[in-house]
Amino acid sequence: MSRRIHLALHPYGVGGPGQHGLWKDPRVAKNASIDVNYYIRQAQAAEHALFDALFIVDSQFINATYPHHYLNRLEPLTLLSAVATHTRHIGLVGTASSTYNAPFNLARRFASLDLISGGRAGWNVVTSFDTGTARNFGLDEHPDYASRYGRALEFVQVTQGLWDSYENDAFPADVERNVFLDPSKLHALNHEGEHFKVAGPLNISRSPQGQPVIFQAGVSEEGRDLAARVAEGIYAPGGSLEEAQEYYVDIKRRTAAYGRDPEHIKIFIHGGPVVAATDEAARRREREIFEEDNDFDRNLALLGRSFGAYDFSVHELDAPFPEVAHLAEKGGRTNATQIIARAKEQNLTLREVADSVNQFRRSPFTGSPRTVADTIEQWFEAGTFDGINLAFRTDDELELFIDGVVPLLQKRGLFRTAYEADTLRGNLGLPVPANRYSRGPASA
Repeated sequence: MSRRIHLALHPYGVGGPGQHGLWKDPRVAKNASIDVNYYIRQAQAAEHALFDALFIVDSQFINATYPHHYLNRLEPLTLLSAVATHTRHIGLVGTASSTYNAPFNLARRFASLDLISGGRAGWNVVTSFDTGTARNFGLDEHPDYASRYGRALEFVQVTQGLWDSYENDAFPADVERNVFLDPSKLHALNHEGEHFKVAGPLNISRSPQGQPVIFQAGVSEEGRDLAARVAEGIYAPGGSLEEAQEYYVDIKRRTAAYGRDPEHIKIFIHGGPVVAATDEAARRREREIFEEDNDFDRNLALLGRSFGAYDFSVHELDAPFPEVAHLAEKGGRTNATQIIARAKEQNLTLREVADSVNQFRRSPFTGSPRTVADTIEQWFEAGTFDGINLAFRTDDELELFIDGVVPLLQKRGLFRTAYEADTLRGNLGLPVPANRYSRGPASA
């Protein structure tokens, strides 16, 4: 079968980073971010359109300046468990921090979602760049970059080991022989490493897809390396076509260097399409969205997130950008470092840097359905992605994409016309991982 595009859906709720005015839209319920029925409708619409996955972001620290969706939202695994009972095919990917969780508990929660959904769970591994999270977990200091990524690698490895606690045929449940469990098929992990000491075994069996799919969003050197070592799906930054090509090639190369098949890691770029009847109408709507969302105070607060939720309002706005490099190491280092470099190179004031956080940037995926489909095809054939993680402001805009763009991609043989499998792995074309203790082949 020829290579095909994968599509995921990322619900915005009442508005994430940069969508400062979304909550005011009369089409958006003011409680959307905590209404499970909103997510169920989104998931069902995406499943009807044969999308691969629903993706839920998360963080564990806020202050009053954070994006509106972040202020009041549902915990991902609880939410996705509810969505699982109202869907049959679409994957369910939840974000969880390897810095502020324990492997045993998280392994059990994702394994539960995987069984509840019949093998559709995915874990988006994050290391948490909000420094204030530390205080919510009884810590005085947020770990530095190297510590967070070292812990993340071991965390994933421990979790995957726990997911193998039971071999696939561990439960014969043979009444005549009075054998429910075959003890020889139950395995303790007995892990002792730099960050964790976990005995196991996990008290839950494997799902039809073997293990939840590991996703990651690696941008820095450490992030890209972690992705290449353990990720099966990546949420990539996107950017220009050339930047997306560079990232795609780099990740596939790193994956191969670790002895993995590059086809077994699917790279999703972010896409916020603006679709309208004509290119002109779409471009006009894109400008309207920017005007609705352009709030300077919120932009200033959004800038602070890259520096550990730093409050830039204490500085003079028209003075040179302040010396805050020391905050980057424990925040979003890659983005923070780029911001500092640009501010110095262009001699920017704090006001100018804050304005640049939410500058008007045309999405490559803006236009009529045919124009958007053409651009998606061009980027896909140019080797920039395996899939797109799509985000839409309203249900209406999601429907415009589903009704207008998806059929064109299907007609061109670029997107499925039916699900290939009942599991997330199956639809992404990923293998079922063999249980490390089993002598036989992995079962589907």
